[in-house]
Amino acid sequence: MARLDLHPDRMLPADPTLRPIAREIYQEVRDLPIISPHGHVPPQWLADDEPFGDPTSLLLTPDHYINRLLHANRVPLAELGVGQADFSAEQARAAFRLLCSHWTAFRGTPVKFWLESELVEIFGIHDEPSAETADGIYDAIGASLATPEFRPRALYKQFGIEFLATTDDPCDDLHHHAKLTADPTWTGQVAPTFRPDKYLEPAGATWNSLVDRLGEVSGIDTDTYAGWVAAMENRRAFFKAHGAVSTDHSHRDARVEPISDAEAERLYALARAGQISSAEADTLRRNFMFAQARMAADDGLVMTMHPAVYRNHHPGTFEQFGADVGGDIPMQVEFTNAVAPMLAAFGTSPYFQVVFFTMDETVYSRELGPLAGFYPSVYVGVPWWFIDAPEAMARFRGAVTESAGFGRTSGFIDDTRAFLSIPARHDLSRRVDSGYLAKLVGEHRLSLDEAQETAVELVVGNPRKAFKL
Repeated sequence: MARLDLHPDRMLPADPTLRPIAREIYQEVRDLPIISPHGHVPPQWLADDEPFGDPTSLLLTPDHYINRLLHANRVPLAELGVGQADFSAEQARAAFRLLCSHWTAFRGTPVKFWLESELVEIFGIHDEPSAETADGIYDAIGASLATPEFRPRALYKQFGIEFLATTDDPCDDLHHHAKLTADPTWTGQVAPTFRPDKYLEPAGATWNSLVDRLGEVSGIDTDTYAGWVAAMENRRAFFKAHGAVSTDHSHRDARVEPISDAEAERLYALARAGQISSAEADTLRRNFMFAQARMAADDGLVMTMHPAVYRNHHPGTFEQFGADVGGDIPMQVEFTNAVAPMLAAFGTSPYFQVVFFTMDETVYSRELGPLAGFYPSVYVGVPWWFIDAPEAMARFRGAVTESAGFGRTSGFIDDTRAFLSIPARHDLSRRVDSGYLAKLVGEHRLSLDEAQETAVELVVGNPRKAFKL
């Protein structure tokens, strides 16, 4: 049976002259608190603090990183619990066996780093996953989950989380967040994030019903464009009153372009009547985004944008299992022209702030670094989703830093539904950044003191600035 041990210098440079430097830098940040301003952990887990059900529903089923690689290796998603409301205990154990028996599929990926860190550092398990060890690992995790130390709130504290943002629908009543706020025994900070994407896509099949719901929840008539704007302002204010610090936007392109109010009303009426064309819907959606930017300049909520994702690339998978199961694929994106109208209007506004994320690495040095290197309102989001991997993280630092410096980036974003992977994801980022900074020290571009100070800023200073914490 192979033993799973974590090397203390994993992910630090292999170069023997740089590794000791990276080790010193990493020691400055390894135990700093976790600031997670963009994630997808259900707030109910912390509000109710109920024990987690089983290892599969906690570690495997909600993690689309794992699901998509297993699916690529011909493991049916249904056998992993995806989209299965009545997944039995026997099926959950069988799903975990599938994960362990396909362990080699994760070699060379950050998923392996995350899962190994969870097994060893959280559960104290040193058996390497395999078909032979699957049941033993499953039982050991299950035994831990039955103890008070592995309740959601206890883990939140154990992980050293200082701030955790969830992702929420504009019509959500945020009662789980309110429950946490009202609980005198709760000492953490969990904030909602305003995610209005579906309400900004007038060609969507459910858009009209969503806009009706927006009107009901806000108490504002949404039959007109002016009513839609007022209802959005109402819900943003509600979220901000419940602790929200940011809004989140993901569309097929990054274009943010205003049109006249009269034209917006005309297109909005067509959309409400179900008569809007695809091109007209794109025009209205880009105007909706401009309205969101204007609102951000007024209410101060930080705007985050992560465009250019081909959602639900395989129709059959989407029809059977729904969204967010690993079927999204990155696309090329253009920012410079796309966001010019928004930045012309609000780029130097004292309250406007935007973080641009991408999965298209080609825009880091060509567009995003230079934008953040001029506009005081612009921050570059660190690599995430598909490129939250060691090589991509190092490439990001090289591409952005030369034009924008270290201070114009967001701080690490874990973007995860897999709660127990949060510490591992942040640790990977800290190790990679320590390695990059060590290289600058080795080249005498930074002193060790400067590198250590910069490392601390990347972990706790940058996210606080970028998200106004």
